[in-house]
Amino acid sequence: MKTRELKLMGMRTKKAVCAAALVAGIAFSFALTGCSSKPGPDDDKSSGQGSTPSGSEADKQAGYLFEINGVTLGVDMDMNELVPELGEAKSVFEAPSCAAQGTAYVYSYGSYEIETYPDGEKNRIAYIILKDDTVATPEGIDLSKTRADIIKAYGQASEESDNRISYEKGGMKLNFIFGGDDITSIEYVSGVVG
Repeated sequence: MKTRELKLMGMRTKKAVCAAALVAGIAFSFALTGCSSKPGPDDDKSSGQGSTPSGSEADKQAGYLFEINGVTLGVDMDMNELVPELGEAKSVFEAPSCAAQGTAYVYSYGSYEIETYPDGEKNRIAYIILKDDTVATPEGIDLSKTRADIIKAYGQASEESDNRISYEKGGMKLNFIFGGDDITSIEYVSGVVG
């Protein structure tokens, strides 16, 4: 074979390996975040069976919210209604849900990611994950801020450790994840999944 053909084959192989690694990484991430064995607030203690959220959409917005391009997002909201407003995701990954029967999805919008769980005909938001400093919470916290900035914006934390500060509100959690002194991600988490 010619040198050029060998180079092209090598590039194609590298691309295929990278694509496979990316898909495996997303699947692994989804499995770790979506399959928590931690009981949610709506779990029925007597039967061990969890239940999905109930109540009005207004009740589901009682926790911390995330705003992007004029769209307000909150955990447990129906993603089916929000997709037209958010526009096309850079990628969508689907897998069997660990939180409920049906299919769960991961919508990647680059700077943020939305993971869902099924609830009948609805596709509810389980997680909203802010991944870089081009997006921020409505309170002005992005990945460039400090621990002191978070406490100034949100007050005393519900839980705090070296690698996480958590706030609870409306049956959900807002987590600030640290790697050393730097925020590595901001996570809005439904009480249904964790």
